[in-house]
Amino acid sequence: MKNINLSDTIAAISTPIGEAGIGIVRLSGQKALKIADMVFSAKDGRKPSEFKTYTTHYGFIHSPRPWRGSVSTHNRPRLKSCGNRRLIAKGQKIIDEVILTVMRAPKSYTKEDIVEINCHGGIVAQRAVLDLALENGARLAEPGEFTKRAFLNGRIDLTQAEAVLDIIRAKTDSALRIGAEQLRGGLSAKINTLRKELLEILAVLEAKIDFPDEETGEIDLKEVKEKLCSIDNRLKVILKTAGQGRVLREGIQAVICGKPNVGKSSLLNALLKQERSIVTPVAGTTRDTIEEIIDIKGIPIRIVDTAGIIEPRDLIEKEAVLRSKRCMESADLVILLFDASQRLTKEDEMLIRRLKHKTALAVINKIDLKSNIEKVKIIERFKCVVDISAKKGKNIAGLEEAIANLVYDGRVLNSEPILVSNLRHIEAMRSSQKLVAESLSSLDNELSIEFIAQGLKDAVSHLDNILGKNLSQDLLSRIFSKFCIGK
Repeated sequence: MKNINLSDTIAAISTPIGEAGIGIVRLSGQKALKIADMVFSAKDGRKPSEFKTYTTHYGFIHSPRPWRGSVSTHNRPRLKSCGNRRLIAKGQKIIDEVILTVMRAPKSYTKEDIVEINCHGGIVAQRAVLDLALENGARLAEPGEFTKRAFLNGRIDLTQAEAVLDIIRAKTDSALRIGAEQLRGGLSAKINTLRKELLEILAVLEAKIDFPDEETGEIDLKEVKEKLCSIDNRLKVILKTAGQGRVLREGIQAVICGKPNVGKSSLLNALLKQERSIVTPVAGTTRDTIEEIIDIKGIPIRIVDTAGIIEPRDLIEKEAVLRSKRCMESADLVILLFDASQRLTKEDEMLIRRLKHKTALAVINKIDLKSNIEKVKIIERFKCVVDISAKKGKNIAGLEEAIANLVYDGRVLNSEPILVSNLRHIEAMRSSQKLVAESLSSLDNELSIEFIAQGLKDAVSHLDNILGKNLSQDLLSRIFSKFCIGK
């Protein structure tokens, strides 16, 4: 994102492209109401600049100047005059019938005047309304610029701004809950409290450094240590949930693999609880990878059904097998499927060897059939083995439980609320905690207070980075460039 001028009035379509009942065109800035006055006529004849904040009004979007060329009036709405005001000037082209909302500064999303135009959801109508706004003094917003203005104008801090994107991208209820808590300011409040306490300790240390000969009194190093221990412990508590937070926020990729006709597609359908993959008794039906996102115990999992690993019979199967192997190599979790009705084959053995250094789960399918498989051999080689019948839907819940346990490395979910899930926040908080721990060690080793003070300054700086107090323009641009235009 290039450097932007906050004095500009920006406009964008804020709803997804496609057919829908409603589409929203949003304007923000000093000229938002002026532009709305030019293109909107309310049923009661008043202008948007006369509307109270947080009010909505019915009317029409129209060209601000008389339309040049022939205008069909056959389907034009019959508009009455209001007092001495005519709603639509003669010859002006009506674009759409809309509901317009006014939110005045400073109590708006961006702390600027905002106008939102709820028009019909077709792309032609939305683009026509947007084009009118751009023609009359607005410029097209950059990606994430509305939220960036909310941050730069002080309505939210950077953690809350990033939470907006987390909420938009949330794929599970758990991810949504984490994003909502961060947007509400849960993480910000914790960081601000820790930051304030570090600054109070710094003030005491720096007073002694700057005025060594003054009567500032001796520093109570025991008290300083107690306070730093408390800060260190609270940082550790927050970081304790970081791994789970990242998993819930970003999800993992899981791959279902196995030899042909072991029931990979049936398992995908069972996990999705719908018929997504084609299932036939013919080996090699799946000739390409199929991907879907599912929610297992709050974890967003991008699950991939792969073609059976076989000796390819043609170029299509050769490419399918290569894709399956690539998916296995890049996956966070591999679900290796076995057929309970058959003895282990050389294909099974080859897959077991290939997964030696991967996080893998063995699943014995078709337990509704007579068992012929050497289960002991599988148990010896895998940390976790689950018996299921994908076709009959037996023990799918047990498989989901096993997947969640593997993702969390067998640990029980933390009872502490998850406050940090963003990798940028996690790295900055780890750096801050490490510096606090080093300062405690420096106190124990009776190092100079100048050395300790510098470490604490750096610890505060890392916390400031999380909140966005001292970030470079380049980093801010990278963060907000991930947003869509209109948010």
